[in-house]
Amino acid sequence: MRKLILFFAFLGIVNVYAQQRPKLVIGIVVDQMKTEYLYRFSDDFSANGFKRLMNNGYTFQNMHYNYMPTYTAPGHASIYTGATPSVHGIVGNEWFSRTLGKEMYCTDDASVSTIGNGTKEEGEMSPKNLQSTTITDELRMATNFKGKVIGLSIKDRGAILPAGHFANWAFWYSKTGAFVSSTFYGEKLPDWVTKFNDEKRYMAYINKGWDLYKPKTTYNESLVDDNPYEGLLYNSPAPVFPYNLKEMYEKNDAGVLRSTPFGNDLVAEFAMRTIEMEELGKDDATDFLAVSFSSTDYVGHLLGPRSMELQDTYLRLDQTIADFLVYLDKKVGKDNYLLFLTADHAGAENVNFLRDNKYNVRSVSPKDIRTNLKDFSMKTFGADLILNYSSFNLFFNKETIKNKNLDLDVVKASFKTYLMSQDYVKRVYTEEEILNASGNDYFLNFIVKGYDVTQNGDLVILDKPGYIEYQGKGTSHGTPYSYDTHVPAIFYGWHVKKGESYDKKNITEIAPTLAQKLKIPFPNGTEANVLEEVLKD
Repeated sequence: MRKLILFFAFLGIVNVYAQQRPKLVIGIVVDQMKTEYLYRFSDDFSANGFKRLMNNGYTFQNMHYNYMPTYTAPGHASIYTGATPSVHGIVGNEWFSRTLGKEMYCTDDASVSTIGNGTKEEGEMSPKNLQSTTITDELRMATNFKGKVIGLSIKDRGAILPAGHFANWAFWYSKTGAFVSSTFYGEKLPDWVTKFNDEKRYMAYINKGWDLYKPKTTYNESLVDDNPYEGLLYNSPAPVFPYNLKEMYEKNDAGVLRSTPFGNDLVAEFAMRTIEMEELGKDDATDFLAVSFSSTDYVGHLLGPRSMELQDTYLRLDQTIADFLVYLDKKVGKDNYLLFLTADHAGAENVNFLRDNKYNVRSVSPKDIRTNLKDFSMKTFGADLILNYSSFNLFFNKETIKNKNLDLDVVKASFKTYLMSQDYVKRVYTEEEILNASGNDYFLNFIVKGYDVTQNGDLVILDKPGYIEYQGKGTSHGTPYSYDTHVPAIFYGWHVKKGESYDKKNITEIAPTLAQKLKIPFPNGTEANVLEEVLKD
């Protein structure tokens, strides 16, 4: 009997070491999630969602973005490429391209078209603007394209960029209520996706409406239900529970689901259906499912980080993650999947909330910035020299400057002096200062890593801490300050030991760490710094 037990134990050991890669990797990105939420809402989380990941996985308590601007598209691209926007080229969600001389969207691709029940514009998307490979690309090549890669999100950019150039599929949500894709991935949707869409599962959430998930007394980590820092959800009379989603849907479209926690629930349902129907994690070729939960960002932008609506969204997401983990345990096996959870950026406090509590900051209207820049230009140079101002970047009209026989260096210096006189501006950097940075300026280093000379501006503006180029309701993000850069990062599952680290880490270390963990090549743009704590079994 003893020999038999030893024999089976030996077989178990051989099997563990023979499995050099997990059967499935799951990347979860929570849009606009501050690390703080893991602790502020902790008392009200279940034991099986975020707490299960933290208690049984490895948590990096001090994970940060290392570039500016901290937006959704650059965030997803940086997580999966292990590079910054200066390398991977996704310098914003949308931006004015110096080379093209026009606005462009991060995943725009007019050469492809929509497949599924979506509008023409919703499906003209692909990863072609992403200039470097992703960890998902490298996995596809390392498995000789046998391992499947699929990206899912409410947002197109949240599905497309993580899935990379070689993905089998990326699916995103349409205002029709269906998940759509583009001809970049195939000529028609898989039959199972069409069947899922035909079930119109979004309507169950819309018909039910949005009320508090738990008793009202639970939400003592948030401000009162109706406070002056919240916007209105689809022109609701007031930012208070319950919300009549059916009425909002009838006046708009199925896109209303995005700004509720149920957008996350629908994505989770679709993710589980994807695993089942695509048979992810079923064979020896490692598959990768990239899931981005976007509704947290919509709710955060509209209602702010201290709204009951945001807390309710995270309490529901906690349960969604708990259910998803149970599903993975059953379908893939507890020891067969590797999961990581992080965020594409964090978010600022509402600026008026700070001001009302005696912090001397304010919101700054981008429209007013553009108007004031134009007025200064007309008064100083007798012409409007501004081509574009967006995402902290100022572009000059070089043709007008040339025609008026002006010196570009003089123009830059004049605008820099003017901008430095504004109460919201901390620093202004010229293109030359950015490209010749020595590394000694802490904030300039963030701008350097977010700057692509073919796409960014002649001047880049750094606002002072606490100021927001946004409206007075809700919140936004984009700066290099810790409230925008500090995000959760948790690894869980296959060959991940329990633990935590308080050392400062960079988001660009996630992808190369996965490459080392999976024993595959690094994404081609990464500096290849890794999180050693996760590599030690």
